[in-house]
Amino acid sequence: MEKLPRVFWAGDSTVAYNGAATYPQAGLGQGIRPFLREEIEIENHAVNGRSTKSFLDEGRLKPIYDHLSEGDFLWIQFGHNDEKQEDPSRFTTPYGAYQENLGQFILAARDKKARPLLITPLYRRRFREDGALDPSMHREYRLAMMQTARDLQVPCVDLCEASRSLLERTPPEESAHWFMNLEKGAFPNYPDGKQDNTHLQQQGAAVFGGLLAAGLRALGGVYRDLLADPDAPDDSFRGKIIAGK
Repeated sequence: MEKLPRVFWAGDSTVAYNGAATYPQAGLGQGIRPFLREEIEIENHAVNGRSTKSFLDEGRLKPIYDHLSEGDFLWIQFGHNDEKQEDPSRFTTPYGAYQENLGQFILAARDKKARPLLITPLYRRRFREDGALDPSMHREYRLAMMQTARDLQVPCVDLCEASRSLLERTPPEESAHWFMNLEKGAFPNYPDGKQDNTHLQQQGAAVFGGLLAAGLRALGGVYRDLLADPDAPDDSFRGKIIAGK
């Protein structure tokens, strides 16, 4: 029987798995699941608050490396915490340590004959005083990751641009429900509510998981082959069906 490839995730809280204790928060690792073939196994190693630097410094790449095998996929999404200049344990310069660290993930995957995939960071839902979406989110880290993809000849899904574009086209009152903007008393885990435009609710994980699925389809080949229904209408890839839209 042919061995099926597995998908390994390395990333931060926008990717990480969430259980009952943090409901309704969810990560992209959960949002992409319905779009992939059922038999594809996912190992989600993403951890809240991590940057490329802290993920590597804590030795979190090693268990991924130890389990990777030929034909598997390593999906790499970082940027949110690499930007935090106030925290030297996480901060990386976009055209320096950030790119060097991405290279370590890529080399680890290739050493095991696995397939690295770079995914630019999910866009923060942040607006300017004039009501327009802030155009500067993650800009240098997005560009630095895309440059690394070109230099090292690694496929890249530009989720940053895709999510920015979708947020720009979507009424703010609708997109607010994609993120952890919770009314007081709405959820037992968050009795005082929460205003958070970085982390996703389950609906948002589905919406942006659909954008990632569309990116996989656009890459074609072995990436398209991961999808449960690669010929599905565009609306389903944007997560509208799963999100109940």
